[in-house]
Amino acid sequence: MCSVMWFLSVLREDFKGGKIDLQKTQKLLEKFNVQYSSIHVKYIFKDNDRLKQGKITIEEFRSIYRSIVYREEIIEIFNAYSENRKILFEKNLDDFLRKEQYIVNLSESIASATIEKYEPVQEVKQARQMTFEGFTRFLNSSEFLLFSKEFNNVYQDMHHPLNDYFISSSHNTYLISDQLIGPSDIWGYESALVKGCRCLEIDCWDGSQNEPVVYHGYTLTSKLLFKTVIQAIHKYAFITSDYPVVLSLENHCSPSQQEVLADILQTVLGDTLLSDMLDDFSDKLPSPEALKFKILVRNKKIESHARRGLEKHVKEKESKISLRLSLFRKKKIKVAVALSDLVIYTKAEKFRNFSYSRNNQQFYETNSIEERRARKLSKLKAHDFILHNTKFITRIYPKATRADSSNFNPQEFWNIGCQMVALNFQTPGMPMDIQNGKFLDNGGSGYILKPQFLRDIETKFNPKDIPENSKPVTLTIKVISGIQLPPSVHSSSNKADVLVIIEIFGVPNDEVKQQTRVIKRNAFSPRWNETFTFIIQVPELALIRFVVESQNVIAENEFLGQYTLPLLCMGKGFRRVPLFSRTGEDLEPASLFVYVWYIR
Repeated sequence: MCSVMWFLSVLREDFKGGKIDLQKTQKLLEKFNVQYSSIHVKYIFKDNDRLKQGKITIEEFRSIYRSIVYREEIIEIFNAYSENRKILFEKNLDDFLRKEQYIVNLSESIASATIEKYEPVQEVKQARQMTFEGFTRFLNSSEFLLFSKEFNNVYQDMHHPLNDYFISSSHNTYLISDQLIGPSDIWGYESALVKGCRCLEIDCWDGSQNEPVVYHGYTLTSKLLFKTVIQAIHKYAFITSDYPVVLSLENHCSPSQQEVLADILQTVLGDTLLSDMLDDFSDKLPSPEALKFKILVRNKKIESHARRGLEKHVKEKESKISLRLSLFRKKKIKVAVALSDLVIYTKAEKFRNFSYSRNNQQFYETNSIEERRARKLSKLKAHDFILHNTKFITRIYPKATRADSSNFNPQEFWNIGCQMVALNFQTPGMPMDIQNGKFLDNGGSGYILKPQFLRDIETKFNPKDIPENSKPVTLTIKVISGIQLPPSVHSSSNKADVLVIIEIFGVPNDEVKQQTRVIKRNAFSPRWNETFTFIIQVPELALIRFVVESQNVIAENEFLGQYTLPLLCMGKGFRRVPLFSRTGEDLEPASLFVYVWYIR
């Protein structure tokens, strides 16, 4: 009764003038804190407008409200814990949180605080009870998101050396379309940094009037001033994450314009530019923590011993001066000293082979390997590759033939411990979904500590084999229902023939895909109640991707939305899976309602 009285008291004012139209209906739903999709409300309004006058009565509004809020699957849960099917007492809420949400350290204050926060009916709240309205608000809150809130903050140890982390990295960051004729845009850098990207690529070329430019050389892509790019990076570098940004320079400038690059970097970035080794890190890579709010330059470097060596030999053996200088001229050191001096812990060094690296590579030298070569190495010498990555930073970049800016699946290179797997951030699709999903972890900081078996210099791990000390996870996901899913573009109303696909990405033995049956002509509130079980051998590397599609019998299924996250970041119990469009926009309130359970 309290619920009904409360409901009428909230909307009485709005119906003083009689019936209300669609716009006022939407405003009134907002007043009730009801999240809604405009397209769904439009058609539900139409269905409830019995006289077809474009206006509805209180009763018709109540019917709309109930169709959105009173979902059958939530009523079932509420009734299972309510003694009278009208309210939940504190102890009922306690039972629900303990049994369904696996909250083990349940203090009295949790249920009490939940009622205080979500119960809209004042008298019920004062009695420390909860109505169905309060319960549904609780279930629709961020506390029930699939991604467990404990991972929203930086929680990992950030004191390991840089090579111990997966680092969010982008390729040709300045491009926002294809690789040949598309525009270059500052937005490419700004949006990548806002997404938590920590390694940006900058293609530098000689420009007119001694002003270096950024573009994809030998193509028709437009040009940006290097100075403008660095100004944007300086502005956006630490908005999302405090941890270091690496500027990977693809340097094609003449020595004179390289000096301009160095001057711009120093002038614009000031103290944020790392220009010297840190005191405690002269023989090992520093940690993300030690490099907080710092920007590092990745480029070729003239080794100081080469420069010192020249001076020494000039003094000691003047007779050999001409010979030494001619050798240096033949070698043609193309890196300007001023720029070289700014390369501290991220020297770009050509990768030869694992044996050479083992014997000669310095801790501050990093390798860039094109995806095809990296794939071949990972197939033939996976264990050597993993051992290499326990000591040195490896950057993987897309093959040149990806002129459309398409991406490879980054998972195969994370499986072998490659730190910087660089993708075209401007290109939506499964690879970027996986990238965005992986780097939700650790507070979206752009740095994720690699599992122990990818950091241990004596590791025996191979992604093709089941590890000896494997602690597999048995994961059960019940796909219960869909909430206001996007309608099909082929529907003349708000309908779609919907299905859900669950994909596991990880080591090869863990990769699997399962799907629900198709629910015909219902994007508003489809119900599946289908349960799927997965046994995952290497949970530390596993990602779960939920994809919602509309079935298309003639062509391929239509993508409606997706969500990807690391397996070990999933909360247990009843959870809401938010959905994102192909281009990464939040489709709220569109979501899936699921039940998750796993043991390890």
